[in-house]
Amino acid sequence: MGWFSRNDWNVIAIIFERKDLYTVNGNRAKGKDAEKIRDGAKKHARAIYWAVFDQKGAFLEGGAGPAQNKIAPQTFEKLKKELMMILTVREVMKVLESGATDRAAKSMSWTGYPLPDPADET
Repeated sequence: MGWFSRNDWNVIAIIFERKDLYTVNGNRAKGKDAEKIRDGAKKHARAIYWAVFDQKGAFLEGGAGPAQNKIAPQTFEKLKKELMMILTVREVMKVLESGATDRAAKSMSWTGYPLPDPADET
């Protein structure tokens, strides 16, 4: 990786833990390493959604991960729409942008989780 590498990315993956808990995983990388991390996020078996941002927080690309089908379509759409408004995502992005570390993960606090199904409580 040289000084003039065009990729200096923050890659975020929303990881399915259970239907009422997701994890925000973030990685900062440059050059070919950034592309490898992005590709890994795309293919991660429990990734619901992945996104790539530059160091100013601008969205570059993103999409559904293999675990998208583990959640309801309306929950997925809400997650996509609210991604940058979710406090946990912003916190992980801030840590990565600061350069304090190149990896960060945190359980996602979000009001968009589906409500518990009363039939499951028997």
